Amino acid sequence: MPRITFIAADGAETVVDAGEGDSLMQVARAHNVDGILAECGGEMMCSTCHVYVEGDWLDRTGPADEDERDMLDFAPCEITDASRLSCQVKITDDMDGLVVRLPERQV
Repeated sequence: MPRITFIAADGAETVVDAGEGDSLMQVARAHNVDGILAECGGEMMCSTCHVYVEGDWLDRTGPADEDERDMLDFAPCEITDASRLSCQVKITDDMDGLVVRLPERQV
């Protein structure tokens, strides 16, 4: 079972177990990770589940597609090459140890 580390803007870390096939958003919500609002419930209709994937993990999570990049334009914090909507990142077994950072705010 992959272990995922969420790092809040203040540096607080939350390490959780994730099920293969779940999205990062589902994992965060199941473990009450502060900072993932997910107002649309994972339908990619908001940007309130924005995260920054740590550089070493970008190859494994893959890039945001065009629709996701368009939705990220609505995020209130800086968008970088590491920005992803956590609802669009599906957990695989090779993501054990994945680290994502949360933005200062989602709205």
